[in-house]
Amino acid sequence: NNLGILWSLRDEIKTAQTYLESAEALYNQYMKEDGNPPLDPSEHFMAEEEKITDQERSKRFEEAYTHTLYYLAQVYQHLEMIEKAAQYCHTTLKRQLEYCGYNPVEWALNAATLSQYYLSKQSFMEARHCLAAASVIFSQAVQVPSAEDSETEQDQQDLRQRKAEIARCWIKYCLNLLQSARKLLEDNIGELDPDRQLELKAERKKEEDEKEKGRKKAVLFGTSDICDSVLAMEEKVSCVFPLDFQEAREIFLVGQNYVLEAKEFFQVDGYVTDHIEIVQDHSALFKVLAFFEEDYERRCKMHKRRLDMLESIYVDLNPQYYLLISRQLQFELADTYYEMMDLKIAIGNRLEELDSHTIKKINSLAQLAIKYYELFLDSLRNPDKVFPEQLEEDVLRPAMVAKFHIARLYGKLITSDNKKQLENMQTSLEYYSFLVDYCEKYPDAVHAIETELELSKEMVDLLPTRMERLRAKLL
Repeated sequence: NNLGILWSLRDEIKTAQTYLESAEALYNQYMKEDGNPPLDPSEHFMAEEEKITDQERSKRFEEAYTHTLYYLAQVYQHLEMIEKAAQYCHTTLKRQLEYCGYNPVEWALNAATLSQYYLSKQSFMEARHCLAAASVIFSQAVQVPSAEDSETEQDQQDLRQRKAEIARCWIKYCLNLLQSARKLLEDNIGELDPDRQLELKAERKKEEDEKEKGRKKAVLFGTSDICDSVLAMEEKVSCVFPLDFQEAREIFLVGQNYVLEAKEFFQVDGYVTDHIEIVQDHSALFKVLAFFEEDYERRCKMHKRRLDMLESIYVDLNPQYYLLISRQLQFELADTYYEMMDLKIAIGNRLEELDSHTIKKINSLAQLAIKYYELFLDSLRNPDKVFPEQLEEDVLRPAMVAKFHIARLYGKLITSDNKKQLENMQTSLEYYSFLVDYCEKYPDAVHAIETELELSKEMVDLLPTRMERLRAKLL
């Protein structure tokens, strides 16, 4: 173990791996062939009556092996053998609980971090188990007063930060679970597919019990008393895909509680980026909940909540220092206004005739969406305010989508003034043409926006004829 640590400190990770793997092999071989706890090195220098008990020897030997696994997890992480790293991390955490050799705060943070690996694998039951265990063990750390209760303000601050970090892992859990369910349930235009919903509900009923029993054994942490608290914690939030609004709302509410908890520590003053990321996750929770909501008016209200929270942070942000975040917010605000406008049009289509209030609302939402897409596109200009000739790979798709959406938005503006309508169509055509021309000039860009490009080509063919007809009316 010590040689493994030494080589890894010298950044010789491969050499460290060799030593640590031979330590692991040594433990396995010894346990197979002998199995009795070996002498502790210090015992060679002790008087007979000072010798330690078998139980203590066993504890020390197991502790040394737990360290082997702990260092191997880090080595595999370094070598980007992610799956192996996760397995070793999991075993280490399990053993630390069994042999009581751990710092609760550190343990909780490591378990919460491991949950994020399981999320990336869509293993929601394992992810939830790690998070529930993290919360339970962390709460123990907070309850145990230190020796002379000499906790400094700094210690308190650290604890608050760790608690908020675990809360953020819970937010990601709720968000990922909802988003994955959405992917399963949406049809080709991104709406909820009722047939698919019924099919999945029937499937779930069939496999629920069997699956849970089989997988549970593999992942459980802790001794029986800890297990009960962890199970109670797990029962507060589902680990199966929500299939209707009610189920989605329950997961949403858990996520929202953790948002409030995380924001208590990560406040705008001092933690700008963290705070904004939490607000963006909160907005994403509302967005995915809206997908499950059938009532368009209520859906609009959810998007309105998103706009309120995003605009309030966007207003105070200095794009000079936070360019990337500023762009993300501009794009998300534009998208949210765009989505609300589509909903208002759908509500309007159910009316006998569009009243002036609805028309005004649709136009105002469209103009706000255009405003934020334009702000986003302006942020790509150089200091001389010139739009780049060729776009960087990381902004190519968002820039093209922004252009495409602006083209569509000008087409959606409602006006009884034919002259104004002609101007809107002209603007729309210019934006559609930009996409078509750009992809002709840089064919590599096509892969990023195939669907938008197809539609843009159609519109570039159709719009001039429509404009001719409108001009004829004006004469």
